[in-house]
Amino acid sequence: MWSDKESKIDFLNFNEIAESIKDLIIERELMPISIGVFGDWGAGKSTILELTAKALEKEEQDYIQIHFDAWTFQGYDDAKAALLETIATQLVETAKDDEALLAKALDFAKRIDKVRFMGLMAEGAAAISGMPTFGAIQNFFGWASDSSEDEELEFEDIQKDGKEIGKLGKKANGLVRAKKKFSPPKEIHEFRKSYISLLEAFNKPVIVYVDNLDRCSPVNTISTLEAIRLFLFLPNTAFVVAADPDMIRLAIPHFHKGASTRHQTDYLDKLIQIPVHVPKPGMSEVRAYLTMLIAQDRGVPQEAFEQLRVRLERSLRLAWKQEQISVDNLLEGCDLPDKAELREEFKVAEQLAQIMAESANINGNPRIVKRLLNQVRMRKKTANRRGMQLDERTITKLVIFERCMGLQATKKLYELIDAEKGKPSFIAVMENSESEFDLDTLPEEWKHDLSFLDKWSRLKPKFSGIDLTAAAYLSRQNIPMGSVNSVMSGAAQRLLEGLIKQKTRTSNATSSLLESTISEEYVSVMDGLIEHLRQLEDWQVKSPGIYGGFTLAQHDDKCKEIFLAFVKKAPKKRWLTSMINELEGTK
Repeated sequence: MWSDKESKIDFLNFNEIAESIKDLIIERELMPISIGVFGDWGAGKSTILELTAKALEKEEQDYIQIHFDAWTFQGYDDAKAALLETIATQLVETAKDDEALLAKALDFAKRIDKVRFMGLMAEGAAAISGMPTFGAIQNFFGWASDSSEDEELEFEDIQKDGKEIGKLGKKANGLVRAKKKFSPPKEIHEFRKSYISLLEAFNKPVIVYVDNLDRCSPVNTISTLEAIRLFLFLPNTAFVVAADPDMIRLAIPHFHKGASTRHQTDYLDKLIQIPVHVPKPGMSEVRAYLTMLIAQDRGVPQEAFEQLRVRLERSLRLAWKQEQISVDNLLEGCDLPDKAELREEFKVAEQLAQIMAESANINGNPRIVKRLLNQVRMRKKTANRRGMQLDERTITKLVIFERCMGLQATKKLYELIDAEKGKPSFIAVMENSESEFDLDTLPEEWKHDLSFLDKWSRLKPKFSGIDLTAAAYLSRQNIPMGSVNSVMSGAAQRLLEGLIKQKTRTSNATSSLLESTISEEYVSVMDGLIEHLRQLEDWQVKSPGIYGGFTLAQHDDKCKEIFLAFVKKAPKKRWLTSMINELEGTK
């Protein structure tokens, strides 16, 4: 089995990207600098951050490297201050053996408490009046670049509601005294001054890696980025932020009310000075990734493992002028036990690479590829326990079909297998390269992706004449337990749960969940939703999931086809007919 965490070993030539980021950071003239590592969910952003940190460790210059996982603080009431506190904590820890440095670090940490309190004041005042903050906190942070000491705020001035302010006062205990003048611009100025003084004393750059913004709510995503603004343009500091830029742009209107499309783009451009885009893995990259995952799982000795990795990395770097390295050349000179078996597995990876790279529902995404392999391994272990004589290639071919074609198409496949005692004749026709698909005989559930079916039918092993009864039984046993959901991201699973709960025609919560989920996962979510709808005995317009399915169908054309195919077979209802007509554009 393979861990779903970021890797510290490069399987996709990400070292090249990490080295480029490192080159930017070590150029002291470029400091301060903010770098965005941009890519979709599961594309490998976290791995690039790890490899960048590893590359900097090899430099002669000493760096203070701080890692901040935004997702860890998701759901905390004070998540906005989490980044600031993480930085302060690390700096205090780094300074602990030097009394003078420690004093400066502790002074900086106290400044963070005051910055946090300014946020509490803004929220408290808004709560009293019943008004939203409209970005009051980021306005405080915005004073950082032009703070003055002319503006002062009496703490007593906001004590208009004893009960609410009493709660606020408890949170801010020890930070501000009644009757004492309190100037947010001044505190921001002192905060930055304290930080600059501390870094001058350290005499080494601070590198802050911000990860997993993709998983946070829109408000927490932008709040974290607003906190980064406090450090922008301060000397000897670099921020490396891993994020999906589309998700950030979609999150901005939730935080900055009324932000236009241009403002969304401008916001990101002003915050991130140098964007670095994670390239979508092509067939060669996916092949290298699969090969190394197999080598890792088979326990290839470290020396040989590194030899394979280096050869594949070199092959990827030279792909612009030469063909990719062959399996035999890859294994040449490697001292390996069972080399013939490993060679065969690498050949299978070569066959899988194209379909995994080109399928819209896998798209070469490293995390999805890894989860599919884990699904195969789980089924193989189940097959072994039950005494089923199934090899991994057969299971893999069926798992890929499930992922790429969806639940309804998969169930149709297994119906055909059952109907013809494990050997469906249509499979033999598909696998005959000399014939073309007869669209009239092709199941309706399969017609939405003929290109995939053509490539899938060419995958080995060939199913013609093979009894697939055991494989179909094993797969059906896994589907109710969530074979589709098991390869969903956390965001997709939360979207499915949200759509099932939706009982109104529109939902802000659902809209937010849709924005947080990559479009490649919508079909899997729709399949899961339809499985839920199948359990409904009495169809009512407000039955949980009905409006959720309608919303997702409006959002994605493939999902619309799947949803319409299902609801047209549902009991006739006037409201359902209206919904169908609206989706078909005939209303």
